[in-house]
Formats: sequence, structure tokens, C-alpha cells
Amino acid sequence: MGTLTNKRILLGVTGGIAAYKSADLVRRLRDTGSTVRCVMTRTATDFITPLTMQAVSGQPVHTAMVSDESKTGMEHIELARWADAVLVAPASADFIARLAQGRADDLLSAVCLATAAPLAVAPAMNQQMWLNPATQSNLLTLRRRAVRVFGPAEGSQACGDVGPGRLLEPTELAALTAQLFETGELDGLTVVVTAGPTWEAIDPVRGLTNKSSGRMGYAVAQAAAEAGAKTILVSGPTALPDPERMRVVRVTSAQEMHAAVHAHIREAHLFIGVAAVADYRPVQSAPQKLKKDAGHMTLELIKNPDILASVAALTPRPFTVGFAAETENIEQNARKKLVKKHLDLVCANRVGVPGSGFETDTNSLLLIDHEGVTELPTAEKHQLARALIHHIMGKYHAAQKRQQAEGRT
Repeated sequence: MGTLTNKRILLGVTGGIAAYKSADLVRRLRDTGSTVRCVMTRTATDFITPLTMQAVSGQPVHTAMVSDESKTGMEHIELARWADAVLVAPASADFIARLAQGRADDLLSAVCLATAAPLAVAPAMNQQMWLNPATQSNLLTLRRRAVRVFGPAEGSQACGDVGPGRLLEPTELAALTAQLFETGELDGLTVVVTAGPTWEAIDPVRGLTNKSSGRMGYAVAQAAAEAGAKTILVSGPTALPDPERMRVVRVTSAQEMHAAVHAHIREAHLFIGVAAVADYRPVQSAPQKLKKDAGHMTLELIKNPDILASVAALTPRPFTVGFAAETENIEQNARKKLVKKHLDLVCANRVGVPGSGFETDTNSLLLIDHEGVTELPTAEKHQLARALIHHIMGKYHAAQKRQQAEGRT
């Protein structure tokens, strides 16, 4: 089973007796490490109360298009952007029909229409309603739009009928929701990712470093693992816990990071250098704490090894992606880095502005390669990382096809 650790799951609840299972589903989702918010239709509240769903989720429950808590008056947009995945369980025949029609006449249907996150429905209805050609046609429409359909199961129903239409059990739904993040785009590939800052010791207590928190690099590594890659994360000093389903190599200095990367790079198909590596280090690190007796201190610095350039210079080499944190002339400076270091792709972002760069939960990226520029707009870093991995996957496979074509000529 995949992981839902740190994922944001929006659970939609529609009207039907199976809504009583939704409370248990919330608990199952939270047990896997996700944060769950609930959106309920008006008829859903006839079967289970918003207070119950709030108690099990630990989050306010949303029922109206506009609420007093909304900051913008656009609750459907706020929730659509918040979600990493949207699961409607139970999904009634009426809701499935409205979703297939592209309706947005209540909060839940509007969220489903507005979100770019993976969307799944778990049908629950009378067996004859399930078998009705209209319902089956609506489900076919949703599947063609990449909406996942979980279930239903077969068995006895509240109305006394026996047949298909029962909501899957909460444990099954939680497992299927985790699979939404397993794209398989990088199946069979090995990816090495660097993350965080480096620390260049001046003495045992002082050092040269930067503001990188490691969040973007960890998010990229997690997205690569979700996409099926064997992932190796080489991390500088951060306060973040080790991500699941990957090998994590902890280092401190740029030299240590360089050595760790080259210890694993020969098995890698892709290298993504997200780490903010110090360009220089002190020529000497004092064995004891330096005292502040003098009015000033002079440090002699020496250049650190260039990890990105050294990986790109290998023969054969992995598809090599670098990051460029810039304060001005973002595209111009990033393109210089692309050319100078012989990279396949550079991900550039502006630092020092709200909502982007170091020590923030959000970021935006300008993806620059030899063919052009693609912008990934501001989003949560874990969402941005999935979009980045998808972009890299396309570029990697295109490069593989070019190499194969060149080999045949």
C-alpha cells in the first residue's frame, strides 16, 4: 500500500445511508498520516451530522458555497487548491449524474470542477440504480475524464435488495486513495535527489550556511517515490523527518554531499539537485571555538566542488536537473547555469519574496531547458513537486527516444 503521510484529502459526502461509513473512513485516512477536510451536501447532513464529521476529522466541515470562515468568498476555489486528492464517498447516483454533466450547483460539485487534484468517486446506491444504463453511461463519461471509480461492492443492501451498489469498506477506500498518488511514471528508474543546506564549519560551533529548509527537496524526493522510482535522498542538515519509501543519506558539508552523491550516482537514471550547496568553505576549520577577543575576524575561503557540474560531466551520465535560486534576472541567470554546467533542465525560483523560495510552504518555478520555458505557478511545495516530476518524466523519456533514434542512424 502507498502512503498518505502529509497528504491533504478532501472527502466529499453525499446523501445516502452509506454516509454512516464516512466517519470511519475519515479515521482510516487519518491513521495513514493524512489531513482530512470534509465537504457535505445538504442531503448528506440528513444521514450524518457535520458535528460528527468535524469531531473525527478535527477540521471544520464545509456545507455552503460561501461561509463566514471563508477569507475570499470563494470557498470552492480555496478547497480545490488545498486538496492533494478529492474522494467522494459515498457518491450517490444523483451526484455522479451531476458530476458527469459538469454541474457546479453546490459546494461539492463546484470543488470537483475546480480542482486539478486527482478525483475519485466511491458509488453507493440501490443495485437497480447502479445497473441502470444512465448511471453506467455517466460513469463511463467520468472514467474518460480520468476520474477514478472505487467499487462498488456486492451484497445485501439497506433496501432489502441484494446485488452491486454497496460502498466499499473504509479500509479498502483508504488503500485505494493512497494509490492515487502512485503514478508509475518513473517505474524501474533510480533517482538521486539532494536537499537542504550544507554547513561549512568555521569552528566546532560556528559555520557558513544558508536559509534552505529542505522542504522543496524532500517534496521532490517524495514525489519521485510516489511515481515509482527507487529514490535516494542525500540531505544536508534539516529539521525534517526522513521521508518514507526511500533511502536517506544524511550529510553536513558540501564535500560530504559530493562524496555521497558520487557513491550512488552510477546507478541513477535521473539526478535532481535541489540542495542549496555552499559555494565556498573555510580553508581551515579551527579545532576549538574561536574567541571574540579581536575586533574583527578574517576568513580565508576556498571553492567547494560543484556537484551539479560533476554529475553532468559523467560518461554515461544521468538526466541532470538543477535548481537556481535567484533574486533578479531569473530566466537569464538560470539559462546561463543550464549552458555552463551542461544541464538538461534548470528549475529557477525567486527568493526573498513572500510565498516563494526558502522557509516557505509554497513556491513557484520557471522550468528552463534547451527547448524553451515552462512556468509552474505558485502552489504548495508538495503539489509543485508532483507537477515537476511529471514534467521531468516527459523530458526524460523524450531524451531517451532521441538517443535511441540517433543510435539507429
